[in-house]
Amino acid sequence: MEAPLRTEMLELVPNGKHSEGLHPAGTPAAGNERVPGPRRSHVEGEGFLQQSPGKEPHFTDFEGKTSFGMSVFNLSNAIMGSGILGLAFAMANTGIVLFLFLLTAVALLSSYSIHLLLKSSGVVGIRAYEQLGYRAFGTPGKLAAALAITLQNIGAMSSYLYIIKSELPLVIQTFLNLEEKTSDWYMNGNYLVILVSVTIILPLALMRQLGYLGYSSGFSLTCMVFFLVAVIYKKFQVPCPLLSNSANITSNSSLGEGTPPLVETFSSDSCTPNYFTLNIQTAYTIPIMAFAFVCHPEVLPIYTELKDPSKRKMQHISNLSIAVMYVMYFLAALFGYLTFYDRVESELLHTYSQVDPFDVLILCVRVAVLTAVTLTVPIVLFPVRRAIQQMLFPNREFSWLRHVVIAVGLLTCINLLVIFAPNILGIFGIIGATSAPCLIFIFPAIFYFRIVPTEKEPAKSTPKILALCFAVLGFSLMTMSLSFIIIDWVSGTSRQGGSH
Repeated sequence: MEAPLRTEMLELVPNGKHSEGLHPAGTPAAGNERVPGPRRSHVEGEGFLQQSPGKEPHFTDFEGKTSFGMSVFNLSNAIMGSGILGLAFAMANTGIVLFLFLLTAVALLSSYSIHLLLKSSGVVGIRAYEQLGYRAFGTPGKLAAALAITLQNIGAMSSYLYIIKSELPLVIQTFLNLEEKTSDWYMNGNYLVILVSVTIILPLALMRQLGYLGYSSGFSLTCMVFFLVAVIYKKFQVPCPLLSNSANITSNSSLGEGTPPLVETFSSDSCTPNYFTLNIQTAYTIPIMAFAFVCHPEVLPIYTELKDPSKRKMQHISNLSIAVMYVMYFLAALFGYLTFYDRVESELLHTYSQVDPFDVLILCVRVAVLTAVTLTVPIVLFPVRRAIQQMLFPNREFSWLRHVVIAVGLLTCINLLVIFAPNILGIFGIIGATSAPCLIFIFPAIFYFRIVPTEKEPAKSTPKILALCFAVLGFSLMTMSLSFIIIDWVSGTSRQGGSH
């Protein structure tokens, strides 16, 4: 009988800290990841998952309680971000066929990289991204993973708050039926984003269990489904080319101030879709797509809290979540693009504002999108807080003071970034071109190559060769995207806006 791996003799807590060799581990049965549970350790994360009486613990000394459906909601919500607002712009700069090819490729590669993560975590008994890095490359690997997670999720949260900053004043203006924006504080996006952060996001971010956010994630997804339905409906309501009375609506609205009325430049020649398009803006397409599918820092925490967990069950959750988001992304991009064609903006809702800023349906869509992105921020904040704890407080017991201080500090920094950054498209382009490829392609592949023992899979085996090719692909995409983005910056052709 093959001796159990030394790395299976672990006491694991949800934030990734572990003790090796303290208790002997029984040889797991085939397809079962349960090991005899050691005595409960009073370290940070205790109580994160409660153990059910009479049940054998799964992988850790905590018992997951989150159902399959709630886990799908949480992971889908982690995948879905404000990037859905920018995919129509991406399609306009790639064409329908090329966009579909790239979106399919990124979705499949994301699913494969989650498979690598889950397999690596199954070998060493760890469900924390940073600790996988530690097992693979020691402290440098741990710090690299934590830094990538921090940058990626701070960029994502910033994009969500930027949507709140830009959209919430327009919603209030429409509700009050004001044709011009006033100087009142409740029309100032900077004040509003702080207010939303303090009253809604912070209380949710202070919860200790990610599973509790399953209900808010489900509601958030419902809001985005409503957004998708509205985009499809408006495709058959907005004429192409726009009617002349649309120009009057646009010109009288402060929302379109500084932007020429669409009717002046929107001719019937522009109402033909492109299937293949290549231009300098295409450089942003792959980072936008990669950014839109990054959920890998949340996969392992969700796996930890899953009821009756197994790698196969978590892979099914990941595949289902990615498939749902793939369909939503493509439909939103397709119908948004077919509504405005090459006139679509980097933020889709702004384009609808130029048609009719007081449209009731678009107002409801704005409220739904604002609700969705607001409820997504706490989900994304969890891995960042854990990454900071791994870097600064790796062996400390849980402290509510530290828990609160890290959340407040993160939200404060992100609010300052959103308030003072004049243009976030470049910021997200850089983040999407660096941290996203690392988290999706490079890290899962090299962690898998280093962690899976050569006795089980030799270095020249097909799975490990595929993993190395996967890492090389990620590095190539990162280099190519960065090169084009830098060229775009130097040439000064970057369009203003931002999206996740």
